[in-house]
Parts: sequence; structure tokens; C-alpha cells
Amino acid sequence: MSQEVATAPEDRQEEDRQLLAQAQAGDMAAFEALVEAHRDKVFGLALRMTRSEADAAEITQDSFLSAYQHLKDFRGDAAFGSWVHRIAANHALMRLRHRRVVQAAEEEIKGPEFTERGSLAEYPERDWSRDAEEKALDAELGHAIQQASERLPEGYREVFLLKDVEGLSYEQISELTGDSVPAIKSRLHRARLALREAIDQFYNQGTLQE
Repeated sequence: MSQEVATAPEDRQEEDRQLLAQAQAGDMAAFEALVEAHRDKVFGLALRMTRSEADAAEITQDSFLSAYQHLKDFRGDAAFGSWVHRIAANHALMRLRHRRVVQAAEEEIKGPEFTERGSLAEYPERDWSRDAEEKALDAELGHAIQQASERLPEGYREVFLLKDVEGLSYEQISELTGDSVPAIKSRLHRARLALREAIDQFYNQGTLQE
């Protein structure tokens, strides 16, 4: 009875390089072999990020479709596995952002209701005008942080989103990007400093305008 032997990482990468060259030359079977080799890890990443098997399955399918569509543009600067993992992370991030927008719309606070005579049906427990001011301030601060994050270099923004927004561990990000944990921590620290500066500027401007 034969047992399957796990492929060493260096052997996996060499096999991927050969399959990639064949796939880029039009060999569909070679690309299917790449999908077979990396599908489980891509699905696992998507599942960790979305916590939904249905979303993870769709992200996995969309990720390999994107990889196939851009196959000839891939120059091999990184391992195929790292490349398709980044594609999956981007798809997962887009899915999560869309999910948050939908949830925010569904949970939007309804305004006060009035009786036929025009009086409040129920006196609000909180000051709606103050809530509006706080929501406006939160929206402005959120916009300032978003603008600051979008100005970050791609590698710094990617680490910030994966760690502070999506809650992945350093080890998971390392697996995703192919970078070392110390390098990831260094980029995250600099990204947080840049965002902290943006927040300080936001509140300083508010103080000056008062």
C-alpha cells in the first residue's frame, strides 16, 4: 500500500515554474495542475478571512479565474503560490468591504416616528442632534484615515489591511505574502505611525478651527 509523499517547498516551486511556463504557452492541463496544487490553501485563506464557506468557495473560483486571465502578465517575480494568494486576499478584502457596506445599510438607525398630530410617538432617549454631530465627526475621521491608508505604499497598505482590519496573524500574513515576520512587523509599525500622524492632524485642524 503506497503512501503519498509531501512535496518539499523548493520542489513545489520548481514544479510550479515548469507548469507555469507550460500554462503560459497555452497548456490548459498545466494550469489545472497549478489549481489542483494550490486550491486548498487558497480556499483556507479565503475561509479564514471571510469565515464563510460559500464566500471562500466563490473567492477561490474568482481568484484562479483572475490568475488565468492575467497569466501572460505574470513575470515570475514571486512564486506562483504567493501570487495567487495575493489575488485571493484582494478578492476577500473586496468581499468583506462589500459585506460591511451592506450590514451598515441594514443596521442604519431609523429616524424618530411621529403621531398623526405631529408629536413624537416616543421621546428619544438620546439627543438626535448630538448623534448627528458625532456621526459626522466619525465619518470625517474615517475619511481621513482612509485617505491616509490609500497613500501608503502597496506593501505597507496590504499589511495594515490584513493585520489591523482583517485580523490575520503575522504568520498568516507571512504565508500569504512570502515575507518574513520581522519585515511584516516593520512595515506595519511604519504604516501605523503614518495613520497616527493623519489622526493627529485631523484633531489638530479641528482644534484650530474652534
